Amino acid sequence: MQVIQQLVIASNNLKKRAEIEAILGVLGINVVPAAETIFVDVIEDGQTFADNAKKKADAFMVANKLPALADDSGLCVRALKDAPGVYSARFAGEAATDADNNAQLLAKLKGIKHRQAHFICALHLSIPNHDAIVAEGRVEGSIVESLTGDIGFGYDPLFFSPELGKTFAQSSLEEKTSVSHRGRALKQLQVQLGTT
Repeated sequence: MQVIQQLVIASNNLKKRAEIEAILGVLGINVVPAAETIFVDVIEDGQTFADNAKKKADAFMVANKLPALADDSGLCVRALKDAPGVYSARFAGEAATDADNNAQLLAKLKGIKHRQAHFICALHLSIPNHDAIVAEGRVEGSIVESLTGDIGFGYDPLFFSPELGKTFAQSSLEEKTSVSHRGRALKQLQVQLGTT
């Protein structure tokens, strides 16, 4: 496997980019700054997280002629038959904000006692003229009854991690990364890249 010295992150989500960049920096992988990245508007219509991650990574690789790492991730709530799942970013509609999605989730879970949930992160690293590398991470937790904490993004204020004893939105980036779905997927990627 060739050594990956530089890559682009196939994401328009600035907070997600920052989280990925922080971990890749520890691995010694240089990320092309957003200002120097050619962005592609990819329609995420895959049936799985892995499908969407591949679609984004392939598009950014072709546009930038560099290895491209895409993440597709989401929240799966057992009581909602694993919804919102691949629709996590648009649970409350195509133009939904994090606040809209969190409000929708709380409304759907109103009166439900068993609130087990998990986050999944599928990573896809597309590499010009080489086989892709894929990884997946998962973290178990539950949904609290009201927004708690103000760090992070997405469903972080509602996702309680038993391992941390608090929600992701009450956790520092380092704490969250140590147990999160994205952190676990990136650690798998690190092993496959041989940078451990």
